[in-house]
Amino acid sequence: MKKHTKVYHEAFCIDPGDWIGCEVCDRTAVDIHHIHPRGMGGSNKKDTPENLQALCRECHSYFGDKKQFKRMLTTMHHERLKEIYHTWKSD
Repeated sequence: MKKHTKVYHEAFCIDPGDWIGCEVCDRTAVDIHHIHPRGMGGSNKKDTPENLQALCRECHSYFGDKKQFKRMLTTMHHERLKEIYHTWKSD
């Protein structure tokens, strides 16, 4: 398992083999995408839960690493982080 995938799984309490929904369309996610990749000006701390987003292959191909979609992906991921934080807080 790649380091960034492991970071995502640990941050969201996901076991290997668990189903993960795409954060854009809710189909089965197969990629953990870096919203701000180092190669496009992201920080050296790229493997953080705030910068990792689960995407299906179609959404990753269409939206990933395209500047015009970065704000949309960031906003959608921050909403997911808020939902998860709220769920943990209420448990």
